[in-house]
Amino acid sequence: MQSLHDLPSYYQASAHKAPESAPLQTTTRVDVCVIGAGITGLVSALKLAEKGYRVAVVEANEIGHGASGRSGGQAIFGWAVEQRKLEQWVGYDDAHHFWQIALEGLEKTKQRIRDYGIDCDWRDGMVHLATKPAQDRALQNEYHQLVEHYGYTSLEFWDRDRVREQIASSRYTSGMYDSNSGHLHPLNYTLGLARAAVSAGAAIYTHSPVIQLSPGALNRVTTLQGAVDANHVIIAGNGYLDGVSEQLNRYIMPVGTFIGATEPLTAARCESLIKQQIAACDINLALDYYRFSRDHRLLFGGRVSYSRRVPRNLKESMRLKMLRVFPQLSDVAMEYAWGGWLGVTLNRAPHFGRLYPSVYFAQGYSGHGMVVGAMAGELMAEAVATNAERFDIFSKIPHRPFPGGRMLRTPALVLAMTYYRIRDAL
Repeated sequence: MQSLHDLPSYYQASAHKAPESAPLQTTTRVDVCVIGAGITGLVSALKLAEKGYRVAVVEANEIGHGASGRSGGQAIFGWAVEQRKLEQWVGYDDAHHFWQIALEGLEKTKQRIRDYGIDCDWRDGMVHLATKPAQDRALQNEYHQLVEHYGYTSLEFWDRDRVREQIASSRYTSGMYDSNSGHLHPLNYTLGLARAAVSAGAAIYTHSPVIQLSPGALNRVTTLQGAVDANHVIIAGNGYLDGVSEQLNRYIMPVGTFIGATEPLTAARCESLIKQQIAACDINLALDYYRFSRDHRLLFGGRVSYSRRVPRNLKESMRLKMLRVFPQLSDVAMEYAWGGWLGVTLNRAPHFGRLYPSVYFAQGYSGHGMVVGAMAGELMAEAVATNAERFDIFSKIPHRPFPGGRMLRTPALVLAMTYYRIRDAL
């Protein structure tokens, strides 16, 4: 059976060279073992290696194999859960701390690209789009809250006419544009982080899946052919944690999402569809998201899956979804189609914490992994090297495991998502 990760992606076809790596085949002793060579794990490894820590990163596949190298590539302000909800859970002061951390993550993403010379096609600008009056009101409320209560001044609210000036689609009724957000080539960004981490002294071991985590005064991470003994462990697998911790798995649902990449268009045609080549997504729960690549392909994402199977006729399916937004592209072929797993929590809030006193984890980015995942890596490195004050405030966010256990949680989520799809359509 073809799996979701067997499909070649446009990102892989346009990727830069990865740093040299090999499987771990011995037992090694380090200060910090990082599980996962995606954005979260590599940012942790980079920051700690720069501070002089001995760091080993173990990765089950290749660098950026998971969501970090497969995503829509949108680097977005804030969290997947609204600030209002965070205020209800933890109060305004802590919700404001979370907001500042998210903004810091966005700025540090841009700073890393500059500091380490990462060639990843960064472009400014991203818009959230409404498709019906109820969503117009929701966007307006969020706009006013962020501008008036959080002082976030890079936002603009667009009415229907302004949206159609910017995006050549009749599908949308309003939009909230952010000039501070943007988009990038996620795999090349991840590979750039890996090169920087290796240059700083971190060791990366690929094709080294973790088969056991044994906590203690000295933690042991056992891989298929070797082991790492470490004072600290950072778990950075998000939706790709099978076999590492069943306890963490209960709080996260891997949800498949898919992207298609068209054949290259002309620059003029791109500009006629989306002005200034900003990124865009609607605000439905099962949302569409899209942007242009550097070589003028439309990267169009959407659909969700709860099984390990690839949907039939995926390229054509993604093409038909694209035509709902841009029917004027009926003559354009879809050259690539691929997918990956989002790590989603039940409340869509980030799930950060400690599995054991010296074992840290971060997961549940719920579609905001480009920025939130990197900031999670920063905070875990900070917790190891200096103090854990900022990391530990995330334990105030209430989390519940998915109902139904391992066997029934996916069918339960399918039923819930069916309800929300019907609601989005009304």
